[in-house]
Amino acid sequence: MRVALTADHNGAALRARLAARLAAGGYEVDDRGGAPDGDTVVDYPALCADVCAEVVAGRAERGIVLGGSGLGETIACNKVRGIRAGLCHDLWSAGISRGNNDANVLVLAAKTLPPEAAEEIAATWLATPFKGGVHARRVAQIEALERGGPLP
Repeated sequence: MRVALTADHNGAALRARLAARLAAGGYEVDDRGGAPDGDTVVDYPALCADVCAEVVAGRAERGIVLGGSGLGETIACNKVRGIRAGLCHDLWSAGISRGNNDANVLVLAAKTLPPEAAEEIAATWLATPFKGGVHARRVAQIEALERGGPLP
């Protein structure tokens, strides 16, 4: 699976660590860059747009965005048609994000998560399949909202 990855200045150190962990786990990591270090401040919306474009175009099956709180990144990602981004703080939310919501972008809060926890959350999120069933109906309703149409 190809995973597009980016981080702002808050997640720069975690991005390098997570990229190495994912590659060791057999994932094809497309490190899209972002802030080169924790001192070079960058604006996250462009980073989010870049990763989301990779996912929507099918060049990456999933995306991971690292930010300080992850809140702004989640909002920015979810403005892109075709993206369902989930901000996950633990293994439970990672499982729900993928299993129930078929999220295709994971957002992690680099300021609040220990690196080991972030790695576990990403691994769980990437390994969790979408459940389908009643959840597929709900995802279809989310997609209808995104198109501005009536709910099915």
